[in-house]
Amino acid sequence: MSEFILETAGLTKEFKGFTAVSNVDLKVRTGHIHALIGPNGAGKTTVFNLLTKFLPPTRGTIRFNGQDITHEAPAVTARRGLVRSFQISATFPHLSVMENVRIGLQRKLGTEFHFWKSVKSLNVLNDRAMELLAAVDLTQFADTITGEMPYGRKRALEIATTLALEPTMMLLDEPTQGMGHEDIERVVALIRKVSANRTILMVEHNLSVVANLCDRITVLQRGSILAEGPYEEVSKNPQVLEAYVGSSDMNDAHH
Repeated sequence: MSEFILETAGLTKEFKGFTAVSNVDLKVRTGHIHALIGPNGAGKTTVFNLLTKFLPPTRGTIRFNGQDITHEAPAVTARRGLVRSFQISATFPHLSVMENVRIGLQRKLGTEFHFWKSVKSLNVLNDRAMELLAAVDLTQFADTITGEMPYGRKRALEIATTLALEPTMMLLDEPTQGMGHEDIERVVALIRKVSANRTILMVEHNLSVVANLCDRITVLQRGSILAEGPYEEVSKNPQVLEAYVGSSDMNDAHH
């Protein structure tokens, strides 16, 4: 295992007359929870789209586990274990929570197994689905229709269906967005739990979440890396504070 599971070099994305991501050298350490933060329009989502191959870079390279994956198809990259939550696992609102997880598991196995032929093999899938639901504290919602679940629990289900794909590295795009305090605490605890034997890269606006959860933080501004390091260090960086001017976010997060 290399020290860095994901490395970009000179990663750049230009749209007509506009550079969204400029020369980003990102190194994510194996086993870390790493956050990508920065003001709106800093390029965080574009970086995610480049890493998951939703967009081709204008220049630069992406290496995952030492392999150059820059020009690989999205599905190939996902099969390597680099998976964005709810990229593949968009949930089906009319199905039960359990059925949604089972679809994720079937996707992982591929159609060559022809699971519908054998009730027994479906049971194996059911057991694994229940394990995943237990892992994200959704056991009691197994038979609930997904669309009827509370918002915060839907995000937990998205994480469960992503875990069905057995990622070694998960990309989480604003996992606490639109949540109240109680849901945020639950999702933070969940991320901590599922990070046990994998690497996580997350885009997150809520800086107290970042402060409490992340090993390392990269701050983007106008598509470039402004600062990088542990939260304690980054949050005191004068340039970072200036980038966040008008928001007391940085100071609040400590308390």
